[in-house]
Amino acid sequence: MKMILLGPPGAGKGTQAKGIAARYGIAHISTGDMLRSEVREGTPLGREAKAYMDNGQLVPDDVIIGMVKNRIQQPDCQNGFLFDGFPRTIAQAEVLEQITDIDRVIDIEVPDERLIERISGRRMCPLCGATYHVSTHAGDKCSCGGTLYQRDDDKAETVAVRVREYHRKTEALIDFYAQKGKLLRVNGDATVDAVAEEIARELDA
Repeated sequence: MKMILLGPPGAGKGTQAKGIAARYGIAHISTGDMLRSEVREGTPLGREAKAYMDNGQLVPDDVIIGMVKNRIQQPDCQNGFLFDGFPRTIAQAEVLEQITDIDRVIDIEVPDERLIERISGRRMCPLCGATYHVSTHAGDKCSCGGTLYQRDDDKAETVAVRVREYHRKTEALIDFYAQKGKLLRVNGDATVDAVAEEIARELDA
């Protein structure tokens, strides 16, 4: 099974991706992790990517595609894989089609106001790295004694920009896969378990 997971920031993609990969015995491929791995290992593509990143530039599509090609040839991808964070554009999706077939594309849908509420309510502990949410944790202290803080990119105005940018870039991608009959829309405005159950039910069917 070869799949793509789409969803805006705060939709819970990372959590669901881990569950799907474990349930179906397929590799979870996060482009961020893949990029860091190539850079850490000092591969030719990793060195090329690092040069762009060190200059504050986006890593070009051809470098990312090269990494994707390498990644899906690894032994853990023999039973299939799940892309989390790739493709991000129609251009990337079209090149991906030339490399491999994709069976299903899961789009986790969450209303914008809920995304902003979820992310802007997050608080982090600088000492132990624990994450809390203001809806379930009163006060500004972590259980380890650290004083909780809000990351700059979790502030409501920043989240709103991130969500708008996601829609601008990804709406066309959703239409692209819907027209191919590969899109599975899932209600992400539910508990983690409920979303996981809906995904499993649809995929098993």
